Amino acid sequence: MTIAFFLLVAAGGFVGAPARYLLDRAVTQRLESDLPWGTFFVNLSGSLLLGLLIGLSLKGHLSGPAKALLATGFCGAYTTFSTFTFETVRLVQDGRMLHAAANAAASAAVGLVAAAAGFALGLAF
Repeated sequence: MTIAFFLLVAAGGFVGAPARYLLDRAVTQRLESDLPWGTFFVNLSGSLLLGLLIGLSLKGHLSGPAKALLATGFCGAYTTFSTFTFETVRLVQDGRMLHAAANAAASAAVGLVAAAAGFALGLAF
């Protein structure tokens, strides 16, 4: 990896992490729920975007530097498996087993569908 690619990944992460925080807060404030809807929507949108970027990349519409910036940097910092895991464990600890199971299953299923949809869109261009 060159220093330029490292800086592109860092720049993408610099934008992706605050974007995740802002969307999570906006969703959480609007839905006022104990369920982790903010993380759910962040990971849903991130999966869709990453699928789109990979589809565009396979069609030759995304350069190596753009992939480093957007796919690795932005999407890597924007999406959050650790927060999803923490929030699911918190639901289990609170005795909300059904909510925890639904969160895990829905997040995985919707994330895969969103990634596939983004991928298909990327290949369509």
